[in-house]
Amino acid sequence: MRKIKMTLGSVVLEAELLDTPTADAIYENLPIESEAQTWGEEVYFSTPVHVTREADARDVVEAGELAFWVEGNCIAIGYGRTPISQGNEIRLAARTNIWGHALDDVKQLAAVKAGDPIRLEMV
Repeated sequence: MRKIKMTLGSVVLEAELLDTPTADAIYENLPIESEAQTWGEEVYFSTPVHVTREADARDVVEAGELAFWVEGNCIAIGYGRTPISQGNEIRLAARTNIWGHALDDVKQLAAVKAGDPIRLEMV
């Protein structure tokens, strides 16, 4: 199983990649450096990756799932409610490709602020 290290501001998470075209594209573009944006309890950031929406793309995710927003070429990591969540769900702004899952507690992402540096790299 392929793993990556994600440094988001002061937070470091390790993640396992799934066997999907999106995961392949992200892995092939490592390292990736960007700046954090936040939306409710979600951290997202732009990437140089361009992929198409996969058949199983969805907008409601589980904490720890790594999502890719195709229209924005962004990685999104939801760790709680967003402005459009219903109840306690984690609802992203659009249907996204799920390409991996964090091995560490994503609630740590509450410490990440807009503009924080981000780096994704192979483990």
